[in-house]
Amino acid sequence: MQREEKPNSDETTFTLGREELIVHRRHELASTVNDLMLGLWFTIGSVCFFFQGGVKEAGIWLFVIGSLQLLIRPVIRLHRQLTLKQLPSSSQDF
Repeated sequence: MQREEKPNSDETTFTLGREELIVHRRHELASTVNDLMLGLWFTIGSVCFFFQGGVKEAGIWLFVIGSLQLLIRPVIRLHRQLTLKQLPSSSQDF
């Protein structure tokens, strides 16, 4: 296994034969924005529960949206951390 860090890059590459495991840090902004939106949905949804009628129903929907976004968090992190890329084959393969 060979490890390569590119200067001024947001990724580290591990080479395993013809396979590369690329570790990315470039999705940090998406993760941070997702977390900020989660906080907003749940905070606004909580305030909506103080009221009756349509506002309370809006709060329920904000909780549903926030819950779905909680499922997106690990997907963003996993995509950010790991990408498997196939390298072109070479004549030196076993």
